[in-house]
Amino acid sequence: MTYRDAEPPPDRAPPAPRPRRRARRSPGEGREQILRAATSEFVTHGFAGARISRIVAKAGSNPRMIYHYFGSKSGLYIAVIEEALAGLRKRELQIGVDRTDAREGLLQLFDFLADYFDRNRHLVRLLSAENLAKAKFLRKSTRIPEMSSPVLAMIEQLIARGTKAGQLPPDLDGLRLYVLMVALTQFHLSNGHTLSVIFGTDLYAAPWRAARTADARRMLSAFLTPQSERMDLLFNPAR
Repeated sequence: MTYRDAEPPPDRAPPAPRPRRRARRSPGEGREQILRAATSEFVTHGFAGARISRIVAKAGSNPRMIYHYFGSKSGLYIAVIEEALAGLRKRELQIGVDRTDAREGLLQLFDFLADYFDRNRHLVRLLSAENLAKAKFLRKSTRIPEMSSPVLAMIEQLIARGTKAGQLPPDLDGLRLYVLMVALTQFHLSNGHTLSVIFGTDLYAAPWRAARTADARRMLSAFLTPQSERMDLLFNPAR
């Protein structure tokens, strides 16, 4: 047999494609993805039940980067709460109340809070969990007291302007008023599951929430109305 009679060698298999390299993320993007994954994890499982392994898997990262950016699991949890509250504070200060009637400006803040908490239940759950922990982690944050000052200053400016113009009753306190607004916009969300069972009514149903918010707005509007106008407002819902 000559070389011409030999069978031709089999065709070579094409080389396997090289795995595509994952696009390199900037440090800011990597940190942001970890925060998003951690927010979901802490909201779902709480601090004790949250697992770093699930966070890094969802973020496409690794444990080393968590400790690089945040120092520890508790540091990551504090950063999650800070970011959640920062989103609220940033939006609060974007409400255009400089040129509005002071009472209407405060009602606009209430409207914003009602909508924001309704759309951002993760913040409600984070704050509820931190209250149960007696603010164990929140008190370690240096950012949160700083970011809370501007919104109180805005409320106090509206109170001062409205009181001077006779649009608001005397002796309103900025912090007490803000806490009242938060109570009127958040309590039914943080306690909705238990109240729904106790009273056999779905407090998370959209029509119920809308009616409750309208009731709360009327109550706040009456509270912000000088005594001479208050009774008329209570019995005139369209106003």
